[in-house]
Amino acid sequence: MTTVFFALLIGLELKHYVGDYFLQPGWMLAGKGDIAQPGGYAHAGIHAGLSLLVLLVAGTPPALAAALFAAEFITHYGLDYAKIHYSNGVRVDQTPRRFWVLHGIDQLTHQLTYAAMIFIVLAAKGLL
Repeated sequence: MTTVFFALLIGLELKHYVGDYFLQPGWMLAGKGDIAQPGGYAHAGIHAGLSLLVLLVAGTPPALAAALFAAEFITHYGLDYAKIHYSNGVRVDQTPRRFWVLHGIDQLTHQLTYAAMIFIVLAAKGLL
C-alpha cells in the first residue's frame, strides 16, 4: 500500500506543478473564466490527462482511471472557473493578503481533489 500511495501522491503533486506552472500559457489563463473560450478546457484537459498517466503508471485499473480522468476534468474546470469569479478584481499588487488567501484556497481545493483520487484508488485496490 505504501508504494502505491506514495507513487500516486508524488505523481499527482508533480503533475499539478507542471500543469499549473509550466504548461499554462497566457491564452489558457485568459480563457479560464469564460465558458465560450478554450483556455479553461485546455488547462483542465492537461491536468486530467497528466493525472490519467500517473494513475495508469501507478497500476490503477483502466476503467477507474478513465472515470477519474473525467471527474478531474470536470472538477478542475469548475474550481478554476469559480476561482476566476470569486477573485475578480483582486490583484497581488493592490490587495496582496486577499490575493494570496484566495490563491491558497484554490490550491487547497485542487490538493483535496488529489487526496480523494488517491483514496478512491486505494479503496478500489483493496488497500485500505
